Amino acid sequence: MLDLTLKEVIEATGGKLLFGTLNGVKGISIDSRTIKEGELFVALKGARFDGHDFLGEALNSGGGAIVSVPPVAPPKGKAIIHVSNTLKALQDIAHYLRKKSGIPVVGITGSNGKSTTKEMAAAVLGSKYKVLKNTGNLNNQVGLPLSLFALTSEHEIAVLEMGASAPGDIKELCEIAAPEYGVVTNIAPAHLEWFKDLEAVRSTKLEMMDFVQTLAVNADDAFLMEGIVEFKGTLVRYGIDESYNVYAKDVFLNEKHSAFTLHINGSRTRVRLGVTGQINIVNALAAAAVGKAFGLDIEAIREGLESFQGIPMRLEIKDYDGATVISDVYNANPASMEEALKELIRLRKKRAVAVLGDMLELGSYAEAAHRKLGEWMAEAPVDLFISVGPLMGLAAKEFSAHSKKSVTVATAEEAKRILRESYMAGDTILIKGSRGMKMELVLNGNGGAH
Repeated sequence: MLDLTLKEVIEATGGKLLFGTLNGVKGISIDSRTIKEGELFVALKGARFDGHDFLGEALNSGGGAIVSVPPVAPPKGKAIIHVSNTLKALQDIAHYLRKKSGIPVVGITGSNGKSTTKEMAAAVLGSKYKVLKNTGNLNNQVGLPLSLFALTSEHEIAVLEMGASAPGDIKELCEIAAPEYGVVTNIAPAHLEWFKDLEAVRSTKLEMMDFVQTLAVNADDAFLMEGIVEFKGTLVRYGIDESYNVYAKDVFLNEKHSAFTLHINGSRTRVRLGVTGQINIVNALAAAAVGKAFGLDIEAIREGLESFQGIPMRLEIKDYDGATVISDVYNANPASMEEALKELIRLRKKRAVAVLGDMLELGSYAEAAHRKLGEWMAEAPVDLFISVGPLMGLAAKEFSAHSKKSVTVATAEEAKRILRESYMAGDTILIKGSRGMKMELVLNGNGGAH
């Protein structure tokens, strides 16, 4: 972490030092089990936990704590800072560090492809700069600050994924990270349980427009583009159309790789990606748009894209005792499910087998979305559908209504058993579902999948 004094922490949070002192803050922690000497523990409160309950344990190892409930008898020499809201304090310190660093920040949001685009953009920029990026999926009101705490004096650019599960989330994250550059990958039904409708999803993602000077957008997404009005900065359009600032032509997709000709403002080069899927071509274009915004030449952008080798649990191609598995188990919503099924259909050699778990957090749209998916699959060349969960069971009913074979089970473990009993050599198998469905268990512990 960047050098930070106790005085700066108090300045950033507006807190009050109640006890003790600390000669330099070596880090910020929210986990009493892993806190180190010289770090400050932030006692967060959640629906099912209260960090104040672990204050004693944290202070035994750490140098102090930020609390909203002052301890009665703090350990001698430990710094205790009192604030009204510890989550806000965590975010305020992160914002302070971001401003202190002075480096440019890229914010990436959208319904699908955020993590892959983040990784690709970091790879592109990494060809010239020392880049900070979110670790894993730390993209919310707690994870984003934790990512910013990793800033050091060596970093030259930060690329930060920003997730949203309710209106106002992107605004709040932008207030923390203060991005000058932004990317919106697409708008699709996701987390609708907390949004009124798809228009609310779009409005939330586009809260980023109030903060950034340059915004790269997937211009192939007509619904997204309809929402971009009165943006006063530089708009960079990317996609497949030749009229865009950044576009792809001559796309080639095989089982494990892909290639395309990248065009940027009159320049072009052939790019070979270590991942497959049409969606990853679009993600690569988003990353190329970021590289363009920072003045990288097209060959440096190509080198960065070609260094990217994929993210675990996202469109991974695996072998399964003579069958081919597309493992895309990180998450699911209607748009990403359709894209994954298109990959299943594209890669099929003999039978296409779909092992799909419920798409969660769709609110009142859930039943209709699953039934629509089942109808769509019934018209597609999908030979066997193993549905996991009650919602995906609705999709299976629509699928079976067209005289197509389906099996409905309650858990991923049951789906694993059914798949082992029913797959054939030469099958192409898609495994996908929301994180809560734990669809990775369909393959975990199976010696035939690798």
